[in-house]
Amino acid sequence: MKSLIMYSVSLIVSFVWLYLSHQTFNPILLKGPDFLKFYLLLLMVFYLMIFIGKRLKINNRKILLYFMLSVLALGIIKLFRGLYLNKPIGYLLMILITEIIVMMALIQIQFNHKLK
Repeated sequence: MKSLIMYSVSLIVSFVWLYLSHQTFNPILLKGPDFLKFYLLLLMVFYLMIFIGKRLKINNRKILLYFMLSVLALGIIKLFRGLYLNKPIGYLLMILITEIIVMMALIQIQFNHKLK
């Protein structure tokens, strides 16, 4: 339960920022730079919560994986929407590639830690 609340903090912070700055709760309809700000805020707070959770020994790998996949899915949905509307997607694509690399590294670190 602690890990669910801890990982939800990133969603709450980013959606509060989204509502205060754009008066909406739908990040898919945002324009490019606004969505990138939202997405980067979501990612930064999420990874901050992961490292805080590791320091406090609060980690549930299933919940972490579900949150990581849901954040990645949000980015992929926005990527497909950008492709469909013929908008530039370079920055989002670089962020998604970096996110996939970090996700694979975190999974590898957790797998190696479990083997020890």
